Amino acid sequence: MQAFSLYEGSYSVDSSKKFIPFDPLKDDPKDRKGSLFIHIHPFLIQTAKDLILLDTGLGYKDDLGNLTLHNNIKKAGFDPRDVSFVLMSHLHQDHAGGMVFEHQGKLQLAFPEAEYIVSRGEWETGYSGKSGSYKTPIFDVLQRSGNLELVEGNGRINDTITYEHSGGHTEFHQVFHISENNSHYFFGGDELPEPEQLLRKFVAKYDFDGKKAMQLREEYGNKAAEEGWTCMFYHSTGAPFGKVSKVADSFRVEPLDS
Repeated sequence: MQAFSLYEGSYSVDSSKKFIPFDPLKDDPKDRKGSLFIHIHPFLIQTAKDLILLDTGLGYKDDLGNLTLHNNIKKAGFDPRDVSFVLMSHLHQDHAGGMVFEHQGKLQLAFPEAEYIVSRGEWETGYSGKSGSYKTPIFDVLQRSGNLELVEGNGRINDTITYEHSGGHTEFHQVFHISENNSHYFFGGDELPEPEQLLRKFVAKYDFDGKKAMQLREEYGNKAAEEGWTCMFYHSTGAPFGKVSKVADSFRVEPLDS
């Protein structure tokens, strides 16, 4: 099993919900008051039978109109048409924008051969219109495609992929486990987006249920340490992969390349 970060870049985002590219070497954070600064790492995992994409980034394109996510998959040595599963933790814009892309003036699936795994509750929440973090024109394309698989609770996709309803960051957020040949990758989406969130306990205002999200981070950290998981950190500012250990009551995260 091989895993790759498909790093999409660093961005600032303010109350407008717009994601603006941010280069720490050139741009001054003081010029973007009231903004959060985030990195975006969709992930690709190759197993014996499947090519799996975990969340799809913002869906931005390069100057030639090519989807950045497609470019990054090719740089990793794969063809985007070979992606067999797209696993969605939730449907906020920075995670779901790359599910589709515009070609010749029309939105179409970015991965037409893949099965898109989405939480049913998250899907319904996205269409509710209660939050500007969801972009429903993207969902419309997926809904018409026949590639959408809505899931609920906890379950198994196949011999290597399982999902769990977590419900901390959004009410119907889900996390994924991918296991094969004694290797175990854990994708926590925005329940465990950065290694730093294991190193200190806090309740985040941006979570649907901040206390639950904090408790989940503790739970995932303990299991990762006990069972030797490799964690994938979607918003990591450093290494996107890490191995977790625990010393006394404190977590430590060893950065990994993959």
